[in-house]
Amino acid sequence: MAEQPAALSIATLGGGCFWCLEAVFEQVRGVAQVVSGYAGGMVDNPTYAQVCTGTTGHAEVVQVHFDAEVVPYRTLLEIFFTIHDPTTPNRQGNDRGPQYRSIILYHDAEQKRIAEEVMQAVTQAGLWPAPLVTELKPLEKFWRAEDDHQGYFRSHPWQPYCQFVVAPKVEKFRRRFSAWLKA
Repeated sequence: MAEQPAALSIATLGGGCFWCLEAVFEQVRGVAQVVSGYAGGMVDNPTYAQVCTGTTGHAEVVQVHFDAEVVPYRTLLEIFFTIHDPTTPNRQGNDRGPQYRSIILYHDAEQKRIAEEVMQAVTQAGLWPAPLVTELKPLEKFWRAEDDHQGYFRSHPWQPYCQFVVAPKVEKFRRRFSAWLKA
């Protein structure tokens, strides 16, 4: 992975198909780059085909490279908990398997603390009708997904999955968090 300027922070999040998360976070003001990949599993350098079997332990995740002075980590998590269902274990809609689980992989103690606070706030606010099942664990290793998964929604906006699954999540973000849209 290319080195990032010191001013950028990284959030690693999984909430279903990485195409959905990438498409949303690319539009957030203060986000410099979003990289789709795999994390949380036990296989080195996994492929999409391997992860799709559900046997590698990996989740489809994105790494969001962001300027914390423009968009706080807390805001990224608030967006995250709005654009996916964090109450369905190993599932987002018709996407089923452990690779689609809700997961926050924190990079340091401060990210862990903020994630715990946001998860508690989401629970107390009753934003979802069932308890959160989002995993919260330290990031051990991130594996970048194959090139054809990077910028997928931008490259394939008319693909049926993008139209019926990704686009509604992007639209939900745009309505709910319009103040955070890039100019």
